[in-house]
Amino acid sequence: MQQRALPEAGALRHKEKMAKRKAAQDAEVAAKTVAQKGLLVVHTGKGKGKSTAAFGLLLRALGHGWHCAVVQFIKGAWTTGERDALARFRDLLSWHTMGEGFTWETQDRERDIAAAAAAWAKAQELMADPRIKLVVLDELNIALRYDYLSPAEVIAALRVRRPGLHVIITGRNAKPELIDAADLVTEMTAIKHHFAAGVKAQEGIEY
Repeated sequence: MQQRALPEAGALRHKEKMAKRKAAQDAEVAAKTVAQKGLLVVHTGKGKGKSTAAFGLLLRALGHGWHCAVVQFIKGAWTTGERDALARFRDLLSWHTMGEGFTWETQDRERDIAAAAAAWAKAQELMADPRIKLVVLDELNIALRYDYLSPAEVIAALRVRRPGLHVIITGRNAKPELIDAADLVTEMTAIKHHFAAGVKAQEGIEY
């Protein structure tokens, strides 16, 4: 009959395992040589949560007293919970909703191209502002996907942005060359979504 391990033995094994893990983790952290770097972050994929995650990072930055900015490329000017909540940081946050709605709503490619160009011009203005430490370019991936903007020109500008400036880009179907240029890329995977079961977009959840 197999004997059960004594609680003391189990606790000792756990302590030894965690000590080894801590040593490995400490060694990995110590090997990093770059203390500060403005990151290019991309949130893409078919799953829900790309913009939500970006606004979470934005809230963290605001909590540290950073000056930040948001440019929304596609989404229209409807009221959203995140915009109303973050408006309370108006002394630190510059918010610009430049889109006219999704492409199937406008049904006018020239208008979409003009709106994307105006949004990109605003984004470049904000990225050049030395006070701003973080910029969210919400749904820029969509504008690049439909060739409303030149991917080569956008990526070139992102590569030569001010040192120390963090930029977060959201939207499905991120261009491969943007992924190559990014420091951090997260793909949201769609496993299950309530919309498929007939549940409409809800206040406080989708907007």
